[in-house]
Amino acid sequence: MTSSHEDHNTVPAPSPQNIYDDPRFFEGYRTLREKDTGLNGALEIPAIRALLPDLRDRTVLDLGCGFGDFARHARAQGAARVTALDVSANMIEAACALTQDPAITYIHGSIEDCAMPPVAFDLAVSSLALHYIADYRAVVRRVFDCLRPGGTFIFSVEHPVQTAHPVGWVRDADGNKLHWPLDRYQQEGARSTSWFVDGVIKYHRTMETYVNTLIACGFQLRHLAEPCPPAAILQARPDLEDTVRRPPMLILVATKPVEKE
Repeated sequence: MTSSHEDHNTVPAPSPQNIYDDPRFFEGYRTLREKDTGLNGALEIPAIRALLPDLRDRTVLDLGCGFGDFARHARAQGAARVTALDVSANMIEAACALTQDPAITYIHGSIEDCAMPPVAFDLAVSSLALHYIADYRAVVRRVFDCLRPGGTFIFSVEHPVQTAHPVGWVRDADGNKLHWPLDRYQQEGARSTSWFVDGVIKYHRTMETYVNTLIACGFQLRHLAEPCPPAAILQARPDLEDTVRRPPMLILVATKPVEKE
């Protein structure tokens, strides 16, 4: 049996990481999103949108905004204003070019280092970005502080089953996928993998860490999702069958408690 990729070891990595400004990576990612051939459009975006609270007249923070798709969606749903940041200058430039809305403010900065005003937002969203962040707890604390009481934090990450040992599918001699290997699950930390380019660093954390860090920082967990395509979608896109065999992403919804009088 062979794996679809070479083995990847736990490695140290600088923070913040900015792989999206690598020209080869950025062009590969842009093509993926433009053609909607990835899991974002098929699973993650519909799942996130289904979990959103009422956005009318709300202030929104988008952490790792990419091309600004969510920022524009939030405004279309009635959000009063959106602050969206990304560490990639390429992403921010593209987002600004796609947006003609003074109520959306794009910031070029990292999730780790960007200081947000306290008690300023009703909703914070992060789409498949926090697995690039070395200090998850610090980000959760900062988000808690910047939310108003009753505010919501919704984020997606690559599923811990996927990040633990990211060597890809184990295949038979004919190239058929046999299973997704799980190893070193409790060994949290940086993993180096290949996605468009070599040396992409993602941080593996257990499900326990993702959930209990939210609780320890004061949040109340409201929902946990491991999106899976419905049968109708699988019929139209049989390539998504892999997502039934192993969960590609994790989505968590938490709220900041309302202060008691």
